[in-house]
Amino acid sequence: MKSIFLLIIFSLLFLPFFGCKQNNGISKEKLASSKNSIEYAKGLEIYKHRGFSIVKITNPWPEAKKSFTYILQEKNGIIPDSLRQFPTISIPIHSIVVTSTTHIPALELLGVENTLMGFPNTNYISSVKTRKLIDAGKVREVGTNESLNTEVLMDMKPDVIIGFGLNNSNPTLDNLQKSGLKVLFNGDWTEQSPLGKAEWIKFFGALYGLDSKANTLFSMIEKGYNTTLALAKKATSKPTVLSGAMYQEQWYVPQGESWASLFLKDAQSNYLWANTKGTGSLVLPFEVILDKAKNADFWIAPGNYSSLKQMSDSNPHYGQFASFKNKKVYSYAVTKGVKGGIIYFEWSPARPDWVLKDLITIFHPELLPQHKLFFFTKLE
Repeated sequence: MKSIFLLIIFSLLFLPFFGCKQNNGISKEKLASSKNSIEYAKGLEIYKHRGFSIVKITNPWPEAKKSFTYILQEKNGIIPDSLRQFPTISIPIHSIVVTSTTHIPALELLGVENTLMGFPNTNYISSVKTRKLIDAGKVREVGTNESLNTEVLMDMKPDVIIGFGLNNSNPTLDNLQKSGLKVLFNGDWTEQSPLGKAEWIKFFGALYGLDSKANTLFSMIEKGYNTTLALAKKATSKPTVLSGAMYQEQWYVPQGESWASLFLKDAQSNYLWANTKGTGSLVLPFEVILDKAKNADFWIAPGNYSSLKQMSDSNPHYGQFASFKNKKVYSYAVTKGVKGGIIYFEWSPARPDWVLKDLITIFHPELLPQHKLFFFTKLE
């Protein structure tokens, strides 16, 4: 009898211990040793576990001093107690509001564009698939990024809202969170490497429980980019390149560590400001640009101009450049959606392989004789 009594006491004492262990689901040590599945993106980390994923946004805006952690919980997934402090999203999600056109390609590539419920100023969206949804009234206007319409969003009740911040002050998104809506920061725009931007498709794949599909899509893009990169190395010359244009009496050129500059480097060109430090734009007077780039072989991305005449009408001094005289000016501003949105802004982050093929076709046409330019157009 005594032994039975002791057995019962033993069971009662240790029941909370075993129950707690089951609720925790996974030890802190195992959480700490888990592997990040992201390779190129610097501001995104995804850790897969049985029943849930941990998503970390480590660089939501340039020089950010804070990061964001989200827990994506699968059906019946057990979240460890140590992670309950972070926002939890049940996956797969079935409805979404996004706030940047760069998010649209990921939805379309994953085949989940039908889940898009709202967007700030839908005229910015150019992609044909999503425009059909907008025209059918299936995607609602939700204000502007600076002032999202809280009432409309509360009425819509999307599973998640994907926002972005320019700095530490994001009152609109903060208010949405306080209203009980699930808001996730997306930092794809802060990435500087071409493949780093494209890898953010895995962020959306994780939300929809489509990790495998997102991985397959990214692997295709990665292979296409690296194959094209290897082809570019066969080039026997490196033409000199000018970029940017005048704006309010100053010329803006991409800095040497920027996303745009890295494309020009990978395309085996000699971008004239490739050795400058920084990831933004370098602001220089016209005279400095003319002195260095007057004889440049090519001029890439001259602002939003769509013809040489438009350029010369805006600034007659553009005619002093050899690239202008020789009609070797290529712009991404010509290819637009039906509402005037520039396709390059929407799709180039998701498809760097297409951008690289375009640039190699421009600089080294003998390497890709069959490629038809997708983003860029030669100005006439």
